[in-house]
Amino acid sequence: MKTFYTVINLIIFFSYWLIILYITIRILIKHRSTAPTVMSWLLAIYIIPFIGIIAYILLGELNIGKKRTERGKEIWLSCITKWIDNNKKYKNNYTIKYSKVAKHIFNLCKYRQGIDGLTGNDIQLLTNTNDTMKSIIRDINMANKSIDIVFYIWKIGGIVDKVAESLIAAARRGVYCRLMLDSAGSINFFRTNYPNIMKAAGINVVEALHVNILRIFFRRIDLRQHRKMVIIDNYISYIGSMNMVDPLFFKKKSGVGQWIDIMARIKGSVTTAMSLIYACDWEIETGEHIIQNNYNKKIFSLGKNKDNLCYTYAVQVIASGPGFPEGVIHQALLTSIYAAHKQLIITTPYFVPSHDLLHAICTAAQRGVKVHIIIPQDNDSILVNWASRAFLTELLDSGVFIHQFKGGFLHTKSILVDRQLSLIGTVNIDMRSIWINCEITIVIDNSKFGNILRRIQEDYMSSSKIIDAITWSKRPYWQRIIERIFYFFSPLL
Repeated sequence: MKTFYTVINLIIFFSYWLIILYITIRILIKHRSTAPTVMSWLLAIYIIPFIGIIAYILLGELNIGKKRTERGKEIWLSCITKWIDNNKKYKNNYTIKYSKVAKHIFNLCKYRQGIDGLTGNDIQLLTNTNDTMKSIIRDINMANKSIDIVFYIWKIGGIVDKVAESLIAAARRGVYCRLMLDSAGSINFFRTNYPNIMKAAGINVVEALHVNILRIFFRRIDLRQHRKMVIIDNYISYIGSMNMVDPLFFKKKSGVGQWIDIMARIKGSVTTAMSLIYACDWEIETGEHIIQNNYNKKIFSLGKNKDNLCYTYAVQVIASGPGFPEGVIHQALLTSIYAAHKQLIITTPYFVPSHDLLHAICTAAQRGVKVHIIIPQDNDSILVNWASRAFLTELLDSGVFIHQFKGGFLHTKSILVDRQLSLIGTVNIDMRSIWINCEITIVIDNSKFGNILRRIQEDYMSSSKIIDAITWSKRPYWQRIIERIFYFFSPLL
């Protein structure tokens, strides 16, 4: 009997170390170019073995579903080919002339996505959530043909219910309405009667990326549909950081204050590119091919209409997620940062950058660019709050100005380069946004628009306190220890 238990123990012992060895090899192969990530995972599996192994299996690799990715690539290639063929005759709506600061990022997007910059766009920035909701309601009430909506979070209550009512009314009068919401972000919405009420009215409601415990070994559970778009008649679109929530009611117990967001209302040709992305997401989720419906000649006639000369913004749209060009968001962020010569302003609620992004930001400051980063003073995520603090010393030592916003939870995601190049969308400066989630951002090459965004960012800075490098260097050692712990694990967040 003793021999039997000895054999069992030896089998368990060797099996355990074989698993450790196997995971170690996978880490070294899969993350060979990212040393901080390698170190973090190796520490995890050797210091907390069983928990570390399980964590790596669930979160360690960019496993976003092989079948979903392959199907997404096929759909994207098919959609982009048809879109280009349909619109090639409307050459006036494309531009190949960009400012010096924007040239490289537009060329990158053209190479990776196959779409040139789109001109003939009128963009309005909305910074008040209540005003944004009212604007969306007005446009929904005037819709004639179609309404396509995607959000990460839809939480009933307050003015959000007015949006739902207007959407239901639009469906009942014959407008084709599609609503796609993330399963995890909108979990409370799907537990209410609203989905059934909407479906009864004729709205096609889809729960994206179902949360299912049985799928955790086949797809990362933190892959989320994080896009936020409203597309009306394939002519008017909204994009930005705002979820479909009323800030008066949303996360009141979190202690961070009301959420502060920004949304862009767009009329013009870039709306058709956003519709293309929506069509791909929709087909991946449902199998329904809707690209033929996402085409509006009215938009592409703008380039020939002398009455629309005010529509001057050159815009590019960038999307990420299964099936879309891999790593393009990360490349776009790096390209925009390295393009800065005078000033770089970044606003983000979650700041856990990759090593390459951190290096690019610090390098920009060291070569004389005035770099400002605006983050919330209080964060709704304790883990992210500590992880982001781990990067502040290196940034401050490089001459970066760090502003902590005190007027609520600053949820705006924006980048402004030399008052000319603007990036606005759903992308946070963290690993999940950059490498995993379905995200979207628009790139605008226009100094007038840049000045509008800069005034908004300056308002944020005026409601912030700037971190003093000397004071920061005197913070307690226990804080530094916690920061260093989260620094090692930041690639995992």
